[in-house]
Amino acid sequence: MSSRVCLPAGERYLRLYLTLVVVIMYIPMLAVALASISRSRFFIFPIRKTSWKWYNDTFASLQIHEAAWTSITIAVLVAVLSVGLALAGALAYARYDWKGKKFYQQFLLVPVFFPQSVLGLALQIWFSSIGVQMTWVSTVFAQLVWIAPIVTLIIAIQAFGYDSSVEEAARDLGASRWQVFRDITLPLLGPGIFSGFLFAILLSWGNFPLSYFTSGADVTIPEWLYGKMIGGYTPMVPAVGFLSVLVGGAVLIIGLLINSRMQRVG
Repeated sequence: MSSRVCLPAGERYLRLYLTLVVVIMYIPMLAVALASISRSRFFIFPIRKTSWKWYNDTFASLQIHEAAWTSITIAVLVAVLSVGLALAGALAYARYDWKGKKFYQQFLLVPVFFPQSVLGLALQIWFSSIGVQMTWVSTVFAQLVWIAPIVTLIIAIQAFGYDSSVEEAARDLGASRWQVFRDITLPLLGPGIFSGFLFAILLSWGNFPLSYFTSGADVTIPEWLYGKMIGGYTPMVPAVGFLSVLVGGAVLIIGLLINSRMQRVG
C-alpha cells in the first residue's frame, strides 16, 4: 500500500506559487553570484571562464576591510541600543495604561512608514544645523530613529502574549520590582528581545539611505557598492554584494537556530 499523501489542489497551487515567488526573487542573486566568478570584467552569459580573482582582490582590499568593519560596528551598536530603548518602549506600549498611550502607539509608527531617503536628508540637515560632525556615529543615531521603533513593535508583540499574572504572583510572594523584572519579565520577553536584536542587525547591515546621508567620510558596505556602481565599476562589486548577502543569511540562520533552542529550553 502506498503511503503517499495527495495534497488538495488548492494547497498544491499555493506551494507552486510560493516556489515561483522564491525563484523569481533569487534569480537576480544567482546572476550576481555568477558575475562574481566570471573572469570577464563585465558579466557575459554564458560564462566562458571562471576565476576566484575578484574574491581574492576583495579580501585583500583595505578599503573593503574598513567598510566592512564600519558596517559591523554600526550594526552591533544599533542593535544593542535599539533593544535597550525598545524594551522600555515595548512595556509602555503593551503592558501599562497611561495618559497619552494611544498617541504614543501611533507616533511610534511614523518613522517606520517615512521614506528613508527623506528621513536621511532631514537628519542630515538637522545634524548640520546643531553642529554635529557627520561620521559613523551620526549614522548610528540616524538608524536608531528608524530601527528602534521596529524593534519596539517586535518586543511589544511578545509582551502582549505573556500572562502578567505570573508577575503579580511574584510580587505577592514578596519579590521586589527589580527581582520581578530580572527573573520573570526578561526571561518571558527573551525570544522577542533576541528577535528584535537579530532584526536590527540585519536592517542596519543592509541600510543604504540613512548611511549615505549621515556617515560623512566613513563608508559602509552598501555605500561602497553604490559608489562603485555609479563610477569606477570593478568586478569586485558582485563579489562584495554576494558576500554581503551570505553574511546576512548566515546571521539569520544562526539567529533562528539560537532562537529555536531558546524556545525549547524555555
